[in-house]
Amino acid sequence: MADVHNPATRSKNMKAIRNHGTVIEKNLSEVLSDLGLDFLAQVKEMPGKPDFVLNSYRKIIFTHGCFWHHHNCYLFKIPATRTDFWLKKISQNTKRDMLVNQKLVNDGWNILIIWECAIKGRLKLSRYELSARIEEWVLASNSSAEIDTKGIHIKDID
Repeated sequence: MADVHNPATRSKNMKAIRNHGTVIEKNLSEVLSDLGLDFLAQVKEMPGKPDFVLNSYRKIIFTHGCFWHHHNCYLFKIPATRTDFWLKKISQNTKRDMLVNQKLVNDGWNILIIWECAIKGRLKLSRYELSARIEEWVLASNSSAEIDTKGIHIKDID
């Protein structure tokens, strides 16, 4: 399948994709505030530039786009054009994610990855479900975890 845009238009469209301040991050910021949690957003000084840092709990939250971080869900589709380029780029993202997560865990942080599919799309969690899972993890968990359309799961980062 050929790309429907010329290279200049495709490049312009890809550059317009935001890597911070997204709707997903704004929604999560509201959820964290509603829970009464103190947090810092977009901490550039930390490995991986976490989306949210909860210092008093030693917890970090990343929001991951299912495409960009290769989540095995219905939102991830292998591109039909420039497939090798995209698979290489996504592979580099996932390798970098693993290294960043390992560094943060070694520094004493617990990590929560919230996948895009849990927040938007036809299978998303309700705001109540998402809020309850985040609160459960922040207050009661001493492990890293991830939230997707099926709920919360312990994530082993060794």
